Amino acid sequence: MNTPHRLSEAHSAGPVVWSGIIATTCALLFLLQQMLWLAVPFLFAIILYYILLPPMQRLIRLGLSHNAAALLVGGLFLLALSLAGIAAVFWSSAPAESWQGLLGHYLDGGLAFVRGTLVALEDKFPILRQARLGKVINSRFASFTGSFMQKHLTDILVSVAAWLPSLLLAPFLTFFFLRDGLRFKKFLARAVPNAFFEKTLYLLHEVDQTARRYFQGLIKLTVLDTAVLALGLWAIGVSAPLTLGLIAALLAWVPYVGSIVGCMLVVTVASTDAPGDPLVAYSAIGVFILVRLLDDFVFMPLTLGRSLHIHPLITVLMIFVGGSVAGVAGLMLVLPLLGVVMVVGETMGKLITNPRLRARHRNAIALRVRQASADLVV
Repeated sequence: MNTPHRLSEAHSAGPVVWSGIIATTCALLFLLQQMLWLAVPFLFAIILYYILLPPMQRLIRLGLSHNAAALLVGGLFLLALSLAGIAAVFWSSAPAESWQGLLGHYLDGGLAFVRGTLVALEDKFPILRQARLGKVINSRFASFTGSFMQKHLTDILVSVAAWLPSLLLAPFLTFFFLRDGLRFKKFLARAVPNAFFEKTLYLLHEVDQTARRYFQGLIKLTVLDTAVLALGLWAIGVSAPLTLGLIAALLAWVPYVGSIVGCMLVVTVASTDAPGDPLVAYSAIGVFILVRLLDDFVFMPLTLGRSLHIHPLITVLMIFVGGSVAGVAGLMLVLPLLGVVMVVGETMGKLITNPRLRARHRNAIALRVRQASADLVV
């Protein structure tokens, strides 16, 4: 009796739905690139929202009202953020020249490691010496570091200063997500016809659960990466292992590119700390490779692997599409955005193709018409 309904429920998304999902994701990435000043604070606000949501829910279970719990959690977070900012200002009160000198010192250490590696390779493989590999790479690095210190570093600092006002929106948006998120869901649900109400509630729940699993899994993965990297770097004697581990774990949020940049940063610091012992830098590379293997086979399946049920082929293709459409921001946003659009698209496909729900909606419209015209007998 209910066979058609059950078959429709069990039917998975077809090629038309998936084409719409991929096209919608690309269009949203393009729009986000045009509104990057708002998209990046919005992304940080969503991450903070899913970090602060569990303690707020605990306060609600202890008897506090929704608004009071949101105000208390948001206030404590802003207080902690302000204290951390003040501590960072007092701790890093050195003049700008010293920071440039420190950066130049680490760049020189990294270049020395690269030169030493090239010399060792040329001694082992004479064909590389004949190709003048070391000379070419050294000249390229010399020109890059000179232009980087003179021009690119200033541009980066100016860009960071320009981004600071928009990043201040993130705590502001987070507070209103905590306080008014439930009201927004109810507002969306009230605009849905009654025949599709249950499915719409399911849609909103699945979107929220997908985003929550992804971002909370991302935070857990970052904590695990930071701890393991810091332990490995501390074991081989690299300075500031916890800071380096945290920076490398955060850079890994950008697929592929972030991991490469994080590895280069760790190796640069390791080679600068021990300029006469290249074994330390090679050990740092080994630690980084070990952590990446743990990520792929242990950490990601336990954290992110259960959050987005997307085929690996589609994942890799969409990462390249996100990078080409929206740059670095696209690399960061494409997977969570694809996960949310996938849930919305699959559920909307079920709603539109479900004959029983369409029949209920047509019957409800006809019933309202008859009720409205009952006393209009001519």
